[in-house]
Amino acid sequence: MSNRFVQRGGWWVVGQFLLLFAIAILAITCRDPSKLLPIFIGGLVFLVAAAICGLSGVLTLGRNLTPFPKPSRGTQLVQHGIYSLIRHPLYTAVFCAAAGWSLAWQSWPALAVALVLAVFFDAKARHEERWLRQKFPEYAGYERRVRRFIPWIY
Repeated sequence: MSNRFVQRGGWWVVGQFLLLFAIAILAITCRDPSKLLPIFIGGLVFLVAAAICGLSGVLTLGRNLTPFPKPSRGTQLVQHGIYSLIRHPLYTAVFCAAAGWSLAWQSWPALAVALVLAVFFDAKARHEERWLRQKFPEYAGYERRVRRFIPWIY
């Protein structure tokens, strides 16, 4: 691995992809045969929320989009659009997609790993926010105004 990969937080990216791969496989291979319609519909709701949140985040970030948690030299702090409601909409979107996928397949092992993914994203976001505070002095005020993953809650 290159030094730049490690410095930009590349191992965080590897970790999230491993967890997502586990969720995808577990959902297909370890599903509940009961197929309850309300749980399936709940999964679809999470998937729709993931699509809306993810698309909004990608469109708002534009050229600032990167898989790495450490901001690059030319990155600008984005505080408008969905970023005025939550600081990490892409992490929220990926978690919602993982939970939705797990619920749609009704795979409780996959849902358990999705919950691990939520804890992982919380740790990754905290790490990323340290770098953002170093790069952008105004980030501290942004943190006080805007929640991390769920508007007005968390």
